[in-house]
Amino acid sequence: MADDVSRHGMWSSRLLFVLAATGSAVGLGNIWKFPYITGENGGGAFVLVYLICIAAIGIPVMMAEVLLGRAGRQSPINTLRTLVKDTGASSFWTVIGWMGVLAGFLILSYYAVIAGWAVSYIFRLAGGAFAGADGAVSTAIFGDFMASPWEVLLWHTVFMIATIFIVARGVVRGLQVAVRWLMPILLVLLLGLVGYAAIYGDFARALEFLFTFDASKLSWSGTLTAMGHAFFTLSLGMGAIMAYGAYLQSNTSISSTVITIGTLDTAVALAAGLAIFPIVFAVEGLVPGEGVGLMFQTLPIAFGNLPGGSILGALFFILVSFAAITSAISLTEPALTYLVEQYNAKRWRVAISLGVFCWLLGIGTVLSFNTWSDAKLFGLTFFEVVDYLSYKVMLPLGGLLIAVFVGWVLARRTVVSQLGYGDGKKWSLWETGIAFVAPAGIVIVFVYTIVQSFG
Repeated sequence: MADDVSRHGMWSSRLLFVLAATGSAVGLGNIWKFPYITGENGGGAFVLVYLICIAAIGIPVMMAEVLLGRAGRQSPINTLRTLVKDTGASSFWTVIGWMGVLAGFLILSYYAVIAGWAVSYIFRLAGGAFAGADGAVSTAIFGDFMASPWEVLLWHTVFMIATIFIVARGVVRGLQVAVRWLMPILLVLLLGLVGYAAIYGDFARALEFLFTFDASKLSWSGTLTAMGHAFFTLSLGMGAIMAYGAYLQSNTSISSTVITIGTLDTAVALAAGLAIFPIVFAVEGLVPGEGVGLMFQTLPIAFGNLPGGSILGALFFILVSFAAITSAISLTEPALTYLVEQYNAKRWRVAISLGVFCWLLGIGTVLSFNTWSDAKLFGLTFFEVVDYLSYKVMLPLGGLLIAVFVGWVLARRTVVSQLGYGDGKKWSLWETGIAFVAPAGIVIVFVYTIVQSFG
């Protein structure tokens, strides 16, 4: 087995691990996707199903990733090599580490581009570009921005430089310092925006949109959406949580810590809804659009037509940028730690090299929205191909393999030593969740996603 301390460094406290893992989980999807799909799928009924899915799928798989990372104390790839050898299992299972590292790297290549959009909007809102704007003005601003590959590339570059600067400084001076400051600021900004929304927005309508328990709106499709989001929102299957788990102190309870992370992640997502939708509903004629439309076209109009909206809008996009960078640094860590271990290289050199390569790959995403928009493979742009392979194929497959490996293959003594469970009710609940419920849930989500893509 591995040493009890990672060569890359250790979190100095349980709180910092919780902040780091929550930062990894809280990203662009939490800010706009979760509130939107909640409102569209029955409000409180959807939240209830989502929480059940978090408990049945998300929490067990996250616990599995953390215990693998702490048991191996290395990069995801070398952790799996060590544990496979210790268990006497087939070398096939090392594919979990490779798939996580590759998926995280591919996701970062386009995530940094979209996060760059958010950074650019800080300055657009602060400069008053959306003051008094209507739909036509907002659409034109976003369209002009996306049509300029050089401008999009500039903000992609800015975001990548910030990410690599943080990860190059290591666990203690880089990751730990970043989450110690960024996560509290993120939470304060979010609470401040909720307060603003309560005063100047249509808060009652937002509460109704998000929390009315309407089971009639919750279809089978909505239930599957809740299952899928419960898995994806916790950054599972991409090696990030496993890498962070390698830095977790041995005396820290994995189960209670992971439950705390899942609770915080959900709370942030719901708070984001309470910050966004009162503002959207307060401006006549605006509706809660989905995805990019809500973030970069609808919300700027709302901010531009409310008291002090330009400053509050800039603060909102600072919030989004902070959420994005805490996720981005976690996506970098799995590949970086493997290369440091494999070549015994300086962390900062690997970080820069990895950042440059990721930046180059991200240019494909930059061009997918303008110059290369008509260049398609199987009807998909470069960005859509990378997104589909990484997010919709590799992540669920990786999560499924993690659940099966820990639930059926990994030596029981390893699991017991990490979780501290005996043969009582806790062990039975854990074993049922990781060996049966989580794999079944992931398979259902994966099959539904594939069928939906080609249906």
